[in-house]
Amino acid sequence: MFVKLIAGAATAAALMSGVAFAQSSTVNGAAGGAVTGAIVGGPVGAAVGGVAGAVVGTAIDPPPQKVVTYVREAPAPSTRVVVKEKVVVGQPLPETVVVTPVPENPKYSYAIVNDERVIVEPSSRKVIQVIN
Repeated sequence: MFVKLIAGAATAAALMSGVAFAQSSTVNGAAGGAVTGAIVGGPVGAAVGGVAGAVVGTAIDPPPQKVVTYVREAPAPSTRVVVKEKVVVGQPLPETVVVTPVPENPKYSYAIVNDERVIVEPSSRKVIQVIN
């Protein structure tokens, strides 16, 4: 019994790293989580792992390198924008911050807040990536 538990844990650990890299969508996340959960905890583990994987799979996809390069090289505005809140990936920017669309990719906008360049989803103002 102990050997099966050790083998199951080792297999789960090996699969989790691969699953983490493969999670590019909710479907992949749910499937990967269910597989890992089934290995570790049987049917109940599959259900819990599927839900957890779906949540992780909904993470924001990083923008294309072309967008990152554009935002990195865009000229900074003459007026410095400072907000009290920390800029956090997944959280929206305050309404007081002006976001500028990326010309060749309207799916993304950007802003420079607290001297940090951030890529933003225009419709929700949600921060997708902070560029250092």
